[in-house]
Amino acid sequence: MNLSITFSPTTFNATVCLIGVLILLVHIINLLFKKDRRKDESHLLNFFIFTMVHFATYFTFTMIKEVYVSNAFIIAFYTVFYIMNNVEVMLFYLYMSNYTNMKNKAKKIMDIANIALFLLFVISDIVNIFTHMYFGSDGGVYQRTPFMIIAQGYQLIMLAAILVLVIFNKTLNRREKIAFSLYCLLPLVAVIVQVVMAGYAIAYLTLLLAIEFLFLFLTMEKNIQIKEDQEKLKEANVRIMVSQIQPHFIYNTLSSISTLIPINQRQAQKALDDFAEYLRVNFSTLTSTKLVSFDDELKHTQTYVNLEKMRFGDRLHVIYDIKTTDFFVPPLSIQPLVENAIKHGILKKEEGGVLLLRTYEDDNAYVVEVKDDGVGFDYENVDFKNNKHIGLNNVKQRITTMCNGSVNFISKPHQGTLVIVKFYKNKK
Repeated sequence: MNLSITFSPTTFNATVCLIGVLILLVHIINLLFKKDRRKDESHLLNFFIFTMVHFATYFTFTMIKEVYVSNAFIIAFYTVFYIMNNVEVMLFYLYMSNYTNMKNKAKKIMDIANIALFLLFVISDIVNIFTHMYFGSDGGVYQRTPFMIIAQGYQLIMLAAILVLVIFNKTLNRREKIAFSLYCLLPLVAVIVQVVMAGYAIAYLTLLLAIEFLFLFLTMEKNIQIKEDQEKLKEANVRIMVSQIQPHFIYNTLSSISTLIPINQRQAQKALDDFAEYLRVNFSTLTSTKLVSFDDELKHTQTYVNLEKMRFGDRLHVIYDIKTTDFFVPPLSIQPLVENAIKHGILKKEEGGVLLLRTYEDDNAYVVEVKDDGVGFDYENVDFKNNKHIGLNNVKQRITTMCNGSVNFISKPHQGTLVIVKFYKNKK
């Protein structure tokens, strides 16, 4: 008795496509209902939706190709089919470029090349309808020409370019490189196998396997990164809090308040209230992983500034140029930058100086600038992890991790310092 089961090309192709549609539908639902979807995951969602439509289109064609056998139908379908292949690779590139956070210059060059190649090959696919330079149909039978490989040029070029970018990307780890590389390499395997198994949609099977590797590997990697980021965030919160509650600051502030009591009791009471509020906010940050409104962070910063002005009087002048407050920041993110500007910039000058705290909004981000005319420093030679500046490395880490921000320093000795903090509106 022969128990072996042989799948015809039609059965095999329909089964692969149907399984692909069902698996992709599960992934799409998972991403649609995910809270706080990242920008790269939005591109992944677009990629999955289009790929599901691609699988469904080929499934439909497999089911009806025995009925509709006209030359016009065969040419029309395969034209759409090859254009869809190109669109799929383009969406994969967009996902990869966002996931890997390609640098602006490299991304701009690749984006231009990607669009130019895509349009070129889509136009050539349309031209093929009239010229049959890649493929045609005779008696309802699909027939390739020797130039068929050119029709797949966009896919081959872009997958090769993506593979090179992934291999030489220093920010990706081993799992991420394997996931992206498999998606680029498996289609090449399919081309080789297809020669032996003509008529079977091996390309769709390998595409489905590549997608699963991509999803499982990168989902696993993101979960690991999220856990690591949470641990780093907790450590950063502790370090920030400890750095802000320094014994000499507590002693000097209380000493100033004590001196002020017999001179101006009302002002002393105000300073004591400010100091109590300052300590409360710092201690509450120890266990907090939530963002706070900029209004709250500004209030805490002003509390700190008031305490320093009580101590240093006319040596410290502060200007607030606040044009927007409608955004959220990590707690204790702006105040340490102001503290650093005062202690290590302005107060290093005997005559003191001026600090400017400015906020404004542009199309891409909410911007906070902390500028002082203090002593400045040589930015290139500063080790932010081990230098005396208070918590700057932790501040940068928390702004980057918690709310998709960036921190940049512009400083020269004797010329002051400008810190530009951007909280981007769209997630990366």
